[in-house]
Formats: sequence, structure tokens, C-alpha cells
Amino acid sequence: MPQTRLPSEVTGTVWKIEVREGDVVTEEQTLLVLESMKMEIPVTAPRAGTVLQLLVNEGDSVAEGQDVAVIE
Repeated sequence: MPQTRLPSEVTGTVWKIEVREGDVVTEEQTLLVLESMKMEIPVTAPRAGTVLQLLVNEGDSVAEGQDVAVIE
């Protein structure tokens, strides 16, 4: 299965990571939650797969378009 890189849709802070590398996820499952302007924005899996890599940690600042995770 091809790898899919998941970008941040907003500039903000990684508020909570809900999965670990190696976890099997379902389509639309929340992988992590970003906080921007006091709003919580979930980053969800576009398809079922396995989390290969988390590219951020809780508390990290991210820019819009920055990759935050990779699933396969």
C-alpha cells in the first residue's frame, strides 16, 4: 500500500496525539488534534492503514501544510 503524508490544515499547536506509530487506524479516525485560535482541529486518516511515523510531538508548533504523520 502506498504511503500517505498527512499535512496540517492550519497553523497551530499539537494539542493531543491519539495514536502511536504502528497502530492500525480506520478511515476518518482522529490521529491527533491541533489547537489554533482556541479551536480544536482533528487530523484524521484519509483511509484505513497503519501509522508509520508521527512527525510531531504534543506541544509542537506546526505550520499550515506541514506534514504531521505518515500512514501506509
